[in-house]
Amino acid sequence: MNMGFIVALILCSIVSSFCSSANSLSLNYYSKTCSNVESIIRKVVKDATSKDNTVPAALLRLHFHDCFIRGCDGSVLLESKGGNKAEKDGAPNLSLHAFFVIENAKKAVEAVCPGIVSCADILALAARDSVVLAGGPTWEVPKGRKDGRTSKATETAKLPTPAFNISQLQQSFSLRGLSTDDLVALSGGHTLGFSHCSSFEKRIHNFNSTHDVDPTMHPTFAASLKNICPVNNNVKNAGATMDPSSTTFDNTYYKLILQRKTLFSSDQALLTAPYTKNLVSKFAGSKAAFYTAFANSMIKMSSINGGQEVRKDCRAVN
Repeated sequence: MNMGFIVALILCSIVSSFCSSANSLSLNYYSKTCSNVESIIRKVVKDATSKDNTVPAALLRLHFHDCFIRGCDGSVLLESKGGNKAEKDGAPNLSLHAFFVIENAKKAVEAVCPGIVSCADILALAARDSVVLAGGPTWEVPKGRKDGRTSKATETAKLPTPAFNISQLQQSFSLRGLSTDDLVALSGGHTLGFSHCSSFEKRIHNFNSTHDVDPTMHPTFAASLKNICPVNNNVKNAGATMDPSSTTFDNTYYKLILQRKTLFSSDQALLTAPYTKNLVSKFAGSKAAFYTAFANSMIKMSSINGGQEVRKDCRAVN
């Protein structure tokens, strides 16, 4: 039996508890008003991914960065206007991309169900579809989010950074109603994607007064990163993939943590507390356990709600 299908079955039993606390989100929210919304979005995401296999990583990251500011309200999609600098132009979000996929999905949905489906819901569904297309689990997405009317670049300072230690990570997730289990499971999203040198260069150059390189990083891995990201690097888009199978959703990320071969301090930090270390070992040893936990935590995170309207254009408030 398909692993994604099994995960979906397991999670259906817990969706209602999340939805009840998330401003009337429900699995059948569009059943009478836009019944084929999910297939419309899935096709747009699939078409974009067939042309660029980095799209799934980009859409998953977009969803994370949306949910962690004002809840999953599509505020990351808004353009800066007038004197207001929007989230997408905040420093941590300058490398976000694939906005065009959400815009294309919105146009396709509007053509069939005008004024019904929020941009926030489209992004949540696209993130799920991205994981599935990359070989990961599927899950039922609660729907009914509303789009936010506020987006401020200054608020992107609230996002967890690649330099966070375990206490900072736990506090960041706790503020959003997410547990330590959610932290470890959702960190597995780092199995997809690419990072620029700026996010990890402090681990490989002048780490502290005693060590040039972070001693928690495997020496051979550090040496390879130094070649890619030398001191005074002048290559604009230099960087490294998050793991060797960076377009495939799998549990390689957790195996790399145990081998001390991850890019971010925040990844390696998961080994610094016994509870999170045990979860890392569990997920490294069982793709099925990781998939179930990831799907569970994605439902929980994507149910953080906060918007007020259904935008006509995902880039601008009504």
